[in-house]
Formats: sequence, C-alpha cells, structure tokens
Amino acid sequence: MTFPDDPTTPPWKAPPSSKVKNAIQRAVTALLDELAPERVLKRSEALHVPVEQHRTPTGCVLQAPKAALSVSWFSGGGNDPELGELRIVVWKGVVSRRGSPKQRVGATMISERVLHPIERPSNGCAWRATDGSEYTTPALAALCTKLLDEQVAKEQ
Repeated sequence: MTFPDDPTTPPWKAPPSSKVKNAIQRAVTALLDELAPERVLKRSEALHVPVEQHRTPTGCVLQAPKAALSVSWFSGGGNDPELGELRIVVWKGVVSRRGSPKQRVGATMISERVLHPIERPSNGCAWRATDGSEYTTPALAALCTKLLDEQVAKEQ
C-alpha cells in the first residue's frame, strides 16, 4: 500500500498536464535565477567575485576558489509520469565546465541531494527531497547557498 505523502512513491500516476509542467519549469527557472541570474556583460567588463556564477538553461554552477555547488534539472520524458528531478551536488575543487580549459586536478563530489517537484504544493512547498523534507523555491536557494558556504569554510 502506498500513501500520497510517502516520498518514495512516484508523485504522479498519469502524465502531468501542460499546466503542471509549466508551473514546475517556472519554479526551476526561479531557483536558477536566484542562484545564478542571467546577465549581459559588455566586452570591457571583468567580474571578479568570490563565487563565480555559471548558468545553463537546465542548471548552474556556483564556483568558489576551492569548492563548488552545481544544480541540474533533468525533466521527465514526454509521457513519463515523473516530471523530473533536481540534483544539487556539493564539490571539493574546481568543477570542469563545457568549453573551459581542462583542470589539472578534478573536483570531488562531497554530497548530493535529489529533489522532485510536488504536484500539488501544500504550504507553498514545491520540492520534496528523497528524505521527505519539503522546500519552497526561495528556501531551496537559501539551502544551496548554505551548503556552498559550509564547504568553502571547510576548505579554508
């Protein structure tokens, strides 16, 4: 027997509607905008910040000098009843990105969290982790920042 609030059971029995898919995509975009906002740079601008923000359409990498955090969204297939999953990975070292020079020393994965969108969010929570904890999109962005800060502190 499965219970609707059981985090180990699939959240949907039938393929989700376009309305649900669009709502989840907006939540993913809001999370990525919070962590690594898209920006337009002029050729003469050079940004030197303690944490570099690298954005892709389906994720982002927050890179500190000796630690990083990556957020990746994997959407479900067309008729897949699962809408997708969000993976948050904390890294030690420098994460290689497509098109960047190869690093002599690669990054090592420290921890990983997998979250799934909640079909009918209750109390504003849109994400459920595999451990059952639920997060709003702003709370998840704050958690990501906290996880990176903790790893940066360990590396100093």
